[in-house]
Amino acid sequence: MFFEEFVQGSKTQLEPAVINKIDMIDFAKKYDNIPLHTDEEYAKSTFFGGLIAPGVMSFMCVWAKYLEIDLAGNELLAGKSTKIEWLKPVFADDILTSTYTVSNLTKRNKKKRHCGTHL
Repeated sequence: MFFEEFVQGSKTQLEPAVINKIDMIDFAKKYDNIPLHTDEEYAKSTFFGGLIAPGVMSFMCVWAKYLEIDLAGNELLAGKSTKIEWLKPVFADDILTSTYTVSNLTKRNKKKRHCGTHL
């Protein structure tokens, strides 16, 4: 998808992402190994009352749904930035939903493309 094809205000509903408990614990053990994410007994004693998913994992589960729809196709090289805020905990078996909204369009400078050549 090219810049000219995006329409400001357009929205796309993504498929829900279900937080799997085993995946949540495995992810936490590898990338965010704190008891709140990995130790059920400890987590029960906290304010949350149980294990919560690492925030980055929650984001990545939704991001994976975005990638499945391949909205930008091969034309997307990289994003400019990501702003993530965690306002509520995410628990095992929670279902995360998301809507992709084109809120603003900003045309940038053209970049030179050098496909397969050396300068």
